[in-house]
Amino acid sequence: MTTAPIVGVSLQHSHTLGRGEGIGGTGFRIPTAMARGNGDLLYVVNRVYDNRPDRRRVTILTVDEEYVGEFNRGYHGTPDTTAADVPPNEMVWPSDITVSKGGNVYVADAWLQRITVFSEEGEYRYMWGEPGSGPGQFNSPSGLAVDPEENLLVVDSGNHRVQKFTKEGHFLSTWGEGGSEPGQLNMPWGIDVDRNGYVFIADWRNDRIQKFSPEGDFLMTFGSTGSGEGQFRRPTSLAVDGEGYIYVADRENDRLQVFDPEGHFITLSHGEASISNWARAKLDASPEQWKQREVAQGLEREKLFYSPIAVEVDQDGRVFVLESARHRIQVFRRIAPMFLGTRL
Repeated sequence: MTTAPIVGVSLQHSHTLGRGEGIGGTGFRIPTAMARGNGDLLYVVNRVYDNRPDRRRVTILTVDEEYVGEFNRGYHGTPDTTAADVPPNEMVWPSDITVSKGGNVYVADAWLQRITVFSEEGEYRYMWGEPGSGPGQFNSPSGLAVDPEENLLVVDSGNHRVQKFTKEGHFLSTWGEGGSEPGQLNMPWGIDVDRNGYVFIADWRNDRIQKFSPEGDFLMTFGSTGSGEGQFRRPTSLAVDGEGYIYVADRENDRLQVFDPEGHFITLSHGEASISNWARAKLDASPEQWKQREVAQGLEREKLFYSPIAVEVDQDGRVFVLESARHRIQVFRRIAPMFLGTRL
């Protein structure tokens, strides 16, 4: 009996969210992280690279690009700035954001070495953390994820480890050490937890993805340095969907890669961006810009990924890819595997 061939998972471009905007409102400025919130909300962290701290912010929008609001304005830090100088509801160098089902919005700050918690509307709740390498201390916290028990997992990048806290910020456990052997980490960045509690880490400087048990026991690794299929150049973020498929933002290769639950390469995308509603409204306000686009050279490159820095998935099969350099999110739909051939 001949087995029918299978066409694997593929990505279909849906729409694009965002545009470049420095001062706030309907746009992003050097976005560094995002989180899929409850309902139809998205939260985007804007880091900015200038001397206007008020431009740092968290933008709230819907998956259909309706602007909801913003919060957590930035503080202009100097080399001498410490956490004691910065109000608890402000940030200097935000590195990641995640949202729990219970409505906590967690923001990591790699400068202040702390985690700040907000409500879904952006109201300050509480914070914790201090610099160091001891339990509960941080050295450049980056990735954040919430496990099935509503505990917060923090990638403590500079300490090459992962730390687990209760939702109130009480230290529970830590695991990981620096190195390149299986189970070791070198400047880890992104993190996600699947529905069974297994932990996936974007091991940034080792150019690989690693999987651990809920207790931190090493289970699997895949990837190596390079630009071929299944290889990475500084993977920054990853997401695991409800069926176990793994999506990796392969930042310096300017692409998104997709893997099956065992870490086998399936497909990749270099981007297919369209003009977002926010960008279209900006262009409509100045018709001359439409004319300039008609004669611009190299405009076809605009649809491609440029420094994809974060990826999120949701239960509706949508995949969100955040581009720091192009100040936008490309949204895709996951097309499930199909069997080809005659019925048995």
